[in-house]
Amino acid sequence: MNTADIQFYHAHIYYDDEAGLAQAQQLAAQIEQQFEVKVGRFHQKKVGPHPKWSVQISFAAPEFAQVIPWLMLNRGDLDVFYHPLTGDELFDHTQGVAWLGNAHDLDIRQFLTKN
Repeated sequence: MNTADIQFYHAHIYYDDEAGLAQAQQLAAQIEQQFEVKVGRFHQKKVGPHPKWSVQISFAAPEFAQVIPWLMLNRGDLDVFYHPLTGDELFDHTQGVAWLGNAHDLDIRQFLTKN
């Protein structure tokens, strides 16, 4: 694998309740105004490997140096999980991860059956 193979990243903003949802919506609106990102759906249930409610922010690799530091400084008390998109979901959700705030255990079983 080569760093040039990473074309996109995902950042997942986690929240627990309606108040957290409102914070995440405000944060997503701000980041969408400032950077070339795509904001996904705001989930009010656990989706995929994610142990909490979440929203996905997608962005191209050239945006990484702007988006991640901005999230570091502006996420408030929300936890953020981010990872590359390499084509290997197991790697992306285990070896390729980083956290802003608290880390949480992901349910990676769905990726184990694909490899």
